Amino acid sequence: MSAGQDRHVVDDGDQRWQVRRITGEAAEKAYRCPGCDLIIPSGKAHVVAWDDSGDGEDRRHWHEGCWNARHRRRPGHFR
Repeated sequence: MSAGQDRHVVDDGDQRWQVRRITGEAAEKAYRCPGCDLIIPSGKAHVVAWDDSGDGEDRRHWHEGCWNARHRRRPGHFR
């Protein structure tokens, strides 16, 4: 597993997530964070998460702080 693929499962009680931390070196593209609706630039470390019961097609790239605050920073609830 590469440095950009520290993958683990997070259990939120009502949902389980597959979570992978992406290093800055492994972040090759820019993504829009669903927590704040801002761009995560290429080269910026961040978190990728998807529903544990899915196939990963629903994965989203989050700023680490937005992921940590996901219970109050869900899509449509920008603060």
